[in-house]
Amino acid sequence: MCRDGHCEHHADPLTPDAVGDHEPGAAVGRRRLLTVGLGGAAALTLPPASFAQAADDFSGAAPPAGREVTRTITGFLETGAVDFVHLPVEVPPGVQKIAVSYSYDKPAVPPGTPGNSCDIGVFDERGIALGSRGFRGWSGGFRSSFEISNSDATPGYLPGPVNPGTWHVVLGPYQVAPQGMHYRVQTTLTYGESGPAHVNHYPPQRAEGRGRDWYRGDCHLHTVHSDGKRLPGEVAAGARAAGLDFIVSTDHNTPASHGVWGEYAGPDLLIVPGEEVTTRNGHWLALGLPPGEWIDWRYRSRDDVFKRFARQVRRGGGLVVPAHMYCAYVASQWKFGFDDADATEVWTGPWTYDDEHAVSTWDQKLGEAVRTGTRWLPAMGNSDAHSDPQVIGLPHNVVRADGLATDAIMEGIRAGHSWIAESASVTLDFTATGNGGQAGIGETLKVPADAPVDVRLDVRGVPHGTVRVITDEGQMHQESLDASGTGTVMWRTTASLASYVRAEVRHPMADGSPGQGNTMGEALLFGPMAALTNPVFLTATTASHS
Repeated sequence: MCRDGHCEHHADPLTPDAVGDHEPGAAVGRRRLLTVGLGGAAALTLPPASFAQAADDFSGAAPPAGREVTRTITGFLETGAVDFVHLPVEVPPGVQKIAVSYSYDKPAVPPGTPGNSCDIGVFDERGIALGSRGFRGWSGGFRSSFEISNSDATPGYLPGPVNPGTWHVVLGPYQVAPQGMHYRVQTTLTYGESGPAHVNHYPPQRAEGRGRDWYRGDCHLHTVHSDGKRLPGEVAAGARAAGLDFIVSTDHNTPASHGVWGEYAGPDLLIVPGEEVTTRNGHWLALGLPPGEWIDWRYRSRDDVFKRFARQVRRGGGLVVPAHMYCAYVASQWKFGFDDADATEVWTGPWTYDDEHAVSTWDQKLGEAVRTGTRWLPAMGNSDAHSDPQVIGLPHNVVRADGLATDAIMEGIRAGHSWIAESASVTLDFTATGNGGQAGIGETLKVPADAPVDVRLDVRGVPHGTVRVITDEGQMHQESLDASGTGTVMWRTTASLASYVRAEVRHPMADGSPGQGNTMGEALLFGPMAALTNPVFLTATTASHS
């Protein structure tokens, strides 16, 4: 029953003839659930929770400033039902703030069986359609409550007016136990004047830089605006301590942090807006977004809409980068293919077998690109750091760019003029020279087919490291560094033998050995990665003569 401004709304959205019941005084009575398509993932919309009675209690006038009115919705979800549940909230005029809290049960499940996990976010009166401008925030499963007003918002949410109309609280039950999930959502509206508008402080698109040079940057980082525990200021401080020149902010599914980074950028640190887009079939990085731009994630591979959002990112000058493609977490494995990608993340955080597998897949794609004459996919490495003790800048990208500016850095990554380092203590230079010409990382050297090509790697910072020189034929040369970690490795080939050449620098194996030079061993054949280059391509200009 309704009393003291509180009303409960019960619904079972997975029963075919389920209905939603508002107690007396609610504006909407019994109604069948509406199943909607977003143009993407399957979703359900419940009957709306109305706050109209609150205004009626005051003879049609808005309730007095500070008055709070609450509605509560409870419901049940069966396993394997839908990706998203929309809970409409009818917001009347005169509302200053909307506050939402939620909870759900977590029954015990057998070992190996997913338990209940449910995300939450909200859309305003502008709608919930795929890519809608109505997006107002997302916190995933990291928070149990949030607030939005014109002046302020909980991290992960966008401040702005609480306009009248139909808002939607969105639940994302990405894991539901065999017993199902009982949920409870409480929405409170506070009446009053809207207050001063929030002022965003976006970061500048250019830092001081060193002109055309190599710049170090971590392009996959999280803050308290999604599921990270670091404040933006702590992330910026960590980037500076790691010797980075730039970072990309990639909080999950929200641009909320974009408007605070201006305070922490500076002549020595470029901060680039971005987003980690976490779909149900893999995560991807939208790098170099226009400040404040949001990219939708509510779709699966089978919905065939990923390319729409990839185009949106590129229209704004950004890059589309599949992230941690073999991550073992639910919904994290990459299922969208690479046709709409600009680069791919092959090394995420401390080196693991997932990264080994990702590098192998990327190398296979390089061979396919050479064979078919199609665009090749540059490799990236990022920390995906969320909180201590995860290390910002382990690993990061070293990008050759015309300056320390967003567009220049994005272009350097897009062109593959980059290599990956575990830390700023590792440096390298990698070139191929032949027939009077020279090419560096991401470039093409054109030479007669049988002309000798000298491949050179200068490296520093990997004591007792192992250098591997790899072509489309596989590993062709291996050499060890001494205790100083500094050395020069030379190897000769021809364009008739190698269509591309790339280099890896590995730490010793756990037993101190350099690793095996073939693929006949067990488990990992080499120690953890210290550095990884994008390829230099070799193109034959004339046919070989006997």
